[in-house]
Amino acid sequence: MSYTVYALKWRPQNFDDIVGQNHIVTTLKSAIANNRVAHAYLFSGPRGVGKTSCARILAKALNCKEGPSEKPCQKCSSCLEISQGRSFDVIEIDGASNNSVDNIRDLRESVKFAPSQGRFKIYIIDEVHMLSDSAFNALLKTLEEPPPYVKFIFATTHPQKVIPTILSRCHRLDFRRIPALEMVEQLGKIVAQEKLSVEKEVLFAIAKSSDGSLRDAESILDQLVSFTKDKVSLKDVISMLGIVEQEALLEITDKIIQKDALSALALLNKLIDDGKDVGVFLVNLIEHFRNLMIAKVTKGDSKLIDLPQETCERLLKQSNAFTLEEIFSAFNILVSTQEMTKKLESLRIPLEITLVRLANEKKGSSVDARQVQPEKVLPKQTPPPAARVTPAKVEVKKIIPPIKPPEPTHSITIDNVKDAWNSLIDSLGKIKISVASYLNEGQPFKLNGNILVVSFPKNFSLHKEALERKDNRALVEKSLFDIFSVNLRTDFILSEEQKHKENDENHPFLRSALDLFNGRVINKDE
Repeated sequence: MSYTVYALKWRPQNFDDIVGQNHIVTTLKSAIANNRVAHAYLFSGPRGVGKTSCARILAKALNCKEGPSEKPCQKCSSCLEISQGRSFDVIEIDGASNNSVDNIRDLRESVKFAPSQGRFKIYIIDEVHMLSDSAFNALLKTLEEPPPYVKFIFATTHPQKVIPTILSRCHRLDFRRIPALEMVEQLGKIVAQEKLSVEKEVLFAIAKSSDGSLRDAESILDQLVSFTKDKVSLKDVISMLGIVEQEALLEITDKIIQKDALSALALLNKLIDDGKDVGVFLVNLIEHFRNLMIAKVTKGDSKLIDLPQETCERLLKQSNAFTLEEIFSAFNILVSTQEMTKKLESLRIPLEITLVRLANEKKGSSVDARQVQPEKVLPKQTPPPAARVTPAKVEVKKIIPPIKPPEPTHSITIDNVKDAWNSLIDSLGKIKISVASYLNEGQPFKLNGNILVVSFPKNFSLHKEALERKDNRALVEKSLFDIFSVNLRTDFILSEEQKHKENDENHPFLRSALDLFNGRVINKDE
């Protein structure tokens, strides 16, 4: 007997078997119960979440001998033939390989013939967005006024590629990515029925690596079982998929909290030696700081974090070591590192610099130094002779409350801006290195009232356009206010000159690397 893979063996056969799509199931059941099934549906959503399976179940529900029924009997000839893919009344078409006008013309001809034994003739077109525009147009008339015994069910992963005239003639149902917790529950059922020995942590690792696709998760489990002979450990799934386990992310974040840069680098080096992909690790670390933010805001809600409860509790404990501002700052630094890796051949170097930076700047890096004043300690005083004192020394401390930046009493000049330009670049580099890099290529040109004009060489238009984005411009203007206590707006222009050297040692990224490794530039191409 031939072997059946899990993705097919455990394919849902009725609406109650569908995982993670309760809103879809409820809608279709209600339509069947109230005899309001539309003549055309568009099932859209990511791959492997149940679109085609749901289409087949709907076909069975409509053509079941006991129906139309919300729960097909699974015993009549119609149900069995549809389940086995050999029903003459349910025609499945692959839109990718049958996307021409001629294919649609053949469909239009076959629509004229009544179903052979069921109530309806049902056309399921998978990946319908692959049809050509001319094929779509050929389908329009039939789709708008089909015979009463015809139903269309379209499935697609790219609904935006389906032309509006088709969309307007369909009832659209959007399938969602399946949450990891629901996927783990389904995988657990498969493991129990198949009598497999699989650690629970393995199921979570599989679910997280499947990106919301239950079909992918079932295929990974199938592959792991074949690879490990019915006993699957976390080590096996990590080895096969090359993923970074949650424990490593928690551990490296602990080192950041402890300001232990050396241990953080050692952990990264071990992950690389174990064959982990640096790019994948960076993405996972960004997601980890997202989870820290959610844990801090929600007090560790496992539904929003989509991880086991015990992991959520550890995330909550870890998040308490950060302020929200520190989490936001770390997130921005990691995203900027991701941008920087696209420009360099080495992924490792920017990540190492980032880990050292996060470990050294964990506390107070995102807080304006002028708003947090150090405690002022008054000199020790000797009590008068008549006073009674305890044997211990007396030390009096006076806490000076935070001082608000003074309102400007005078206007600033363009020379003031030029003098503070490097300081501005440095402060931006601690928040978002890409913005600092862009601005570093420009120069303060003139000051028109409260508008600072920054000039860029004409071959640096991309830098100008990047800084003109709303979020980047706001970041620059906020940093200007932090330095001058004056609200300045920015205007970016292009000059007629070509640019200077791109390996300028004042570049914030290069400067931070030089500072970190106590290095110096020994060769510059002119």
